[in-house]
Amino acid sequence: MTLTISLQAEHIHTLNLSPATKVLSTLKVQEAIAQAGQAIQFDLDYPREPDDPRELSEIPEVRLWFLRLDAEYPWLPLWLDWGTELSRYTAMLVPHQFSRTEGIQYNPEALELFVMGKTFTLLHWLRQNGIDGRTKIKAMLLTLGYDLDDAFFDLVGTA
Repeated sequence: MTLTISLQAEHIHTLNLSPATKVLSTLKVQEAIAQAGQAIQFDLDYPREPDDPRELSEIPEVRLWFLRLDAEYPWLPLWLDWGTELSRYTAMLVPHQFSRTEGIQYNPEALELFVMGKTFTLLHWLRQNGIDGRTKIKAMLLTLGYDLDDAFFDLVGTA
């Protein structure tokens, strides 16, 4: 089941999270875990001048909206479409550059901090909901190029 969060410029300019809240409030934790990594996509309608070469993730207003979204729903990356949306979502939160030949190039240190922060946040949130999400988190992080060892999760589990 694919869920779409549709955003207009007015939502972004007013930091209005209601389009996301409407979609995310329908998720039930146990059901959503089964669909993790495939459920949510974004449809952004943000007008730009024809000569504006920036990607949406390079527009400060758009990034600010996503920062607010991430603060409100820090578990959201688990439910994004990992094939397309996770990298775009990450680009909203992590400094990066675009390369015509290699695609998006995240700042390595910033990406590492993002990945580790999300790992701690998601592990904590999943534990609070009685879910062992190690496998889901590992699969999600692989799409960003990170392979965390089970020993790391064991260490975090004992802390």
